[in-house]
Amino acid sequence: MSDALGPIAELKPLGMPWPTLDPFLFCVHHYDAYPKGNGAMAPAASLEGRQLGQDFAGLNGWRMYHGDTIPGFPAHPHRGFETVTVTRAGYVDHSDSLGAAARYGKGDVQWMTAGAGIVHAEMFPLLETTTDNTAELFQIWLNLPRERKMVEPYFAMFWANEVPKLDLLDAAGRHTELTVIAGDYAGRTPPKPPPNSWGSQPDGDVAIWSARMAPNASWSLPQAKDHRSRRVVYFFRGTSLTVQSGESPWYAPPGSPGSRRLDRHIAAVLRDGSPVTLTAGDSAVDVLVLQGRPIGEPVVQYGPFVMNTRAEIQQAFADYQRTRFGGWPWGKDDPVSPVDAGRFARLPDGRVLKPT
Repeated sequence: MSDALGPIAELKPLGMPWPTLDPFLFCVHHYDAYPKGNGAMAPAASLEGRQLGQDFAGLNGWRMYHGDTIPGFPAHPHRGFETVTVTRAGYVDHSDSLGAAARYGKGDVQWMTAGAGIVHAEMFPLLETTTDNTAELFQIWLNLPRERKMVEPYFAMFWANEVPKLDLLDAAGRHTELTVIAGDYAGRTPPKPPPNSWGSQPDGDVAIWSARMAPNASWSLPQAKDHRSRRVVYFFRGTSLTVQSGESPWYAPPGSPGSRRLDRHIAAVLRDGSPVTLTAGDSAVDVLVLQGRPIGEPVVQYGPFVMNTRAEIQQAFADYQRTRFGGWPWGKDDPVSPVDAGRFARLPDGRVLKPT
């Protein structure tokens, strides 16, 4: 660590996935410039040259991932943690072993507690046939503490109109559009995470904030509620970002010991939960902030399972092979809803939710 980093403890490159700190396990930013759809929710483009079922190459600016005809992630299991899927553009079709299904996108958030075990599919239907189908989303994995790893799975949907969006103005009148996915900000509180989530614990201090800053705009991160909380700022779009100590951009001018200018896309691990101010450069900037108090327990991960010991991982594999975590009630591994289904969520108990 160096004092030259100011309020930043460490800088980490943005790889695939992005680096995370306890209580977060994984974070990936999907951005795919999909072409027009062919009417069957698949790309109206040749798939020649792609390693179908394992296409992460980004040929022509988009990926099929594990999909063969429709992009996405066919049925796969999870145990011991949660997935938070934050959409910014495009759609996701969800199906799971509980019998739940959904189509969501364009600002909707799905929060799923895998707990004792769930199998789900996440496909990216290309619904538009006359325009391109750009898809953008974050998928974030949040750990569960030992005593909650084997809770019943839980599925929650937060529609875009329920997720607070704040238009913040700095002293110069420049705008920052802040999306509050978890953790309140300036008195605005998003929908509650699932009941067994670390994000539902009063001292978990979990925050997930996505900000789009106008050129030269400043935005302040307030003091974290718990002094043990850790923060990472992911700077992933724009030409530069300055991170300064304090709640005002004038607290430490750029270039002073209390500030650090970032000229490349990178993850900035902050020293602590003290207030900092972010200031965009001459172009618009996008950042994601993950914050939380560490769970502080051993983490043993193997693929889609995250437990505390190797023996528990072996048990997870054995349980999945024996039970399939409740089975798979769908006729194929990559189910999608009809083209005209609209946005909806059908819960395991049969209730159907739709955005208002």
